[in-house]
Amino acid sequence: MTEAARQKRPTGLGRGLSALLGEAVREEPVSGGTDRGPGVRSLPVSELEPHPEQPRRFFDDAALDELARSIESRGLIQPIVVRPWNGRYQIVAGERRWRAAQRARLHEVPVIVREFDEAETLELALVENIQREDLNAIEEAEAYAKLISRFGHSQEALGRIVHKSRSHIANLLRLLDLPLAVRAMVADGRLSMGHARALITAPDPESLARQVVEGGLSVRETERLAQSARPAGNRPARAPRESDADIAALERQLGDLLGLKVKISYGSGAGAVTLGFSSLDQLDLICQRLTGERI
Repeated sequence: MTEAARQKRPTGLGRGLSALLGEAVREEPVSGGTDRGPGVRSLPVSELEPHPEQPRRFFDDAALDELARSIESRGLIQPIVVRPWNGRYQIVAGERRWRAAQRARLHEVPVIVREFDEAETLELALVENIQREDLNAIEEAEAYAKLISRFGHSQEALGRIVHKSRSHIANLLRLLDLPLAVRAMVADGRLSMGHARALITAPDPESLARQVVEGGLSVRETERLAQSARPAGNRPARAPRESDADIAALERQLGDLLGLKVKISYGSGAGAVTLGFSSLDQLDLICQRLTGERI
C-alpha cells in the first residue's frame, strides 16, 4: 500500500469495530463459496492463520465447544477480519470464531479482507478483545506495553483507541512489574486485578500472593496483608478510617472494571456514584454496559 493511500484511508480507531471496519460488517450466516458484497467473502478455513502476537493467549475449551455448537446449528454469523499475508490470510480479529469454526468442521468461513499495517493489526485485535471483554488483565497490559514500546503510542492515545481512562491503562501497566508467578495467577483468574494492585509495592509479592490464594482473601484483606508486610518505617503514619478505605477500594474496583474514573460519596444515609467520561463514545459505552447490551 502506498503512503498516500494509507493517509487517505480513515482508520476509525477509537470508535469501535463497526466504525473501523465500515459497512462491511454484516450479520449473515455462512453459505459456501460466493462473495457477499463489498468486502465480505467466503474463504477456506485452511487459508487462514492466527496472528502470532494476538493479545489473547488463553482460549477456554468449554466456551469454544459452546460456540462451536452454536456455529453448527446457526452458521458463523459475524465475519472474521483478515489481511493478505504471504500468499495466505492472517487473522486480525476473530481468532476465537476461527478456532470454533474448525471444531464445528466448517470448510469455509465468511471473512472481511482489509489491508492493515502491523500497528493497525495489533490495535484492532486489542479493540475487539477489550470490547468483548475477552482479555484478562495481564493480556491487556502486555498488549498496551507492546503498542507503547513498538509503535510509540502514549497512554492518552491508547485510552482514546480503547475508550479507557489513562489511569486505567497506567494501573494495568504497573501489573507488569509483578513477578511472573504472580502475573500467572492474575492471568488464570486466581487473583483479581484488585488483588494484584495491592501486592505491587509489597515485599515478596509472590509469597503474599500464595497466601491470598490459599486463604481466599478479599481485596481489602489483601491490602491489609501487604501493608503489614512492609517495614514499620514504610507504613502510613495514620491509617484511614475503615469506611473511607472501603469506599476507596470500591472506587478502584469499579474504575478497573469500567476503565473510567469513579467517585463514590456517602453520608447521612444517602450516597452517589459518579462516572467520569471524556467523550460521547465513552458515554455510549457506559450506557451499553449498564443496560447489558452486547457491544
